[in-house]
Amino acid sequence: MSDSATRVEQNGFYAGQNRLVAISVKVIIVALVLWASLAADAGSILMDIQSATIGYFGGWYVVASATFMIASLALALLPRTALIRLGADNSTPEFSRFAWFSMMFGAGIGVGMLTYSTAEPLAHFTNNPDVIMGATTALEPDNLAAAYKWTLLHYGLTPWGCYAIVGMSLAYFAYRRDMPLTIRSPFTAVLSPELARRVGGVVDAAAILATIIGIGVTIGYGVNQLTFGMHQITSWDWLVSSGKPSLIALSLAVIFLTLAAMLSALSGIGRGIRWLSNLNMVLSWLLLLIFIIFGATAFAGEMFIAGLTEYLGAIPAMSFTVWGGGDTATQQSLSDWQSAWTIFYWAWWIAFTPFVGLFLARVSKGRTIREYVIGAILLPSLMCFAWFCIIGGTALDLELSGVAGGDILEADLSAQLFATVEQLFTAEWVLPVATLCVVLLVTYLVTSADSAVLVINTIVSGGAPDGARPRHIVLWSVLLGLVIITLLFAGGMNALRSVMIIGALPFSAVMLFMLCALGFALWKDTKASVPDKSG
Repeated sequence: MSDSATRVEQNGFYAGQNRLVAISVKVIIVALVLWASLAADAGSILMDIQSATIGYFGGWYVVASATFMIASLALALLPRTALIRLGADNSTPEFSRFAWFSMMFGAGIGVGMLTYSTAEPLAHFTNNPDVIMGATTALEPDNLAAAYKWTLLHYGLTPWGCYAIVGMSLAYFAYRRDMPLTIRSPFTAVLSPELARRVGGVVDAAAILATIIGIGVTIGYGVNQLTFGMHQITSWDWLVSSGKPSLIALSLAVIFLTLAAMLSALSGIGRGIRWLSNLNMVLSWLLLLIFIIFGATAFAGEMFIAGLTEYLGAIPAMSFTVWGGGDTATQQSLSDWQSAWTIFYWAWWIAFTPFVGLFLARVSKGRTIREYVIGAILLPSLMCFAWFCIIGGTALDLELSGVAGGDILEADLSAQLFATVEQLFTAEWVLPVATLCVVLLVTYLVTSADSAVLVINTIVSGGAPDGARPRHIVLWSVLLGLVIITLLFAGGMNALRSVMIIGALPFSAVMLFMLCALGFALWKDTKASVPDKSG
């Protein structure tokens, strides 16, 4: 074994990888799969643990997420840090701006943006904290701006700030300190070698588990929507049963996506992943253009301005307010809403950060911190909001005008996009537009999954690319698919949500340490670069 901070095997099956980290994670995954398969009450036990986690740590999720967002923006604004390059001072970016942004955006948000493009604003139009407190009225025009305010909270600066701070920390230590591109590097830079080696193994294992859980929830929601889309295209009854996707259909979709992601990951980041990411962006703009032409564009423009104005004015209060329940029905309703929406989202984003953050770092070498924050936080936030206003706004307009007659609002969350397509377009247009949505969903899911598999291999190999050998890509892909299918059978999406909220907690502490390590390193480096004028 080598003497580096990450000890990797020199030969054998785990050559190029940290055997202890790889085996420990696999043991935990297999144990989870076996328990979820054999325990009759696995779903209810997970829900109980989830409730306890939210009760004790819900406020931590809220405050921590806001802190990561503020720190990311501050580093891009401070003159002393904004122009620091993530790499040598003379380094240049590896990818074009379009390819760079496409890969980051596709890995970070694509599936959620499709699944929730209609569901998120429709849900908040029906109920949100402003409605609960009596400031606005559910399903009435006075609630539109509030609905988009809460939508943008969950898809705006805060989540992208969580991604950005992890990616920035990893990129800084990897490209300016010549350390391995892996989660443990910030710890190695601050702690003593022996302590860093011991803590690093735990950190890497936590990052891999969070990645598997986060991508598992994303694919879980994605295959639900994919099944509804395939049902609309094919009218095959076996895909949907009693208004819900059948477990057989979901399992087949997971198997298909796992195989596709495996093949893409085997081709490497410079081929399959970049090609799929560029395809994602092109298809996204095509779908957006179709809705701009045929959808409620004027209404979407009004919502963009009103919602963005409302969001920017309310973001301090929304970011730090914690509703912990209380004696009144209103207080309890606010707490329940925050647990079901905001805290769930913050756990989801945090679970995604080791995967997306490492991926952002991988493709962002040579960018300045300010350029990185613009590309990793500001532009994605604006694009998400435009997407929600144009596609979600069309769904809202169809309901407000009476055209939909409640068909979109009453549809399953994962089916609302396809219900909108059916209401908006004539019969001959429904099939091609629905097919475009399905293809885009597949490419986003595959991009997210194959990126996650490569990131897992990067972590377990200590940042060394030669650790991501084909056999390990295949093995991690299979384990990912197995976890998703098992939890879907054990308790459906509730089981996946519970595991994610529980599993994201340890990595939130890791993120805080990474932020502190980055701040300390930037302070030391910028202080050293300032000339001493005392003499």
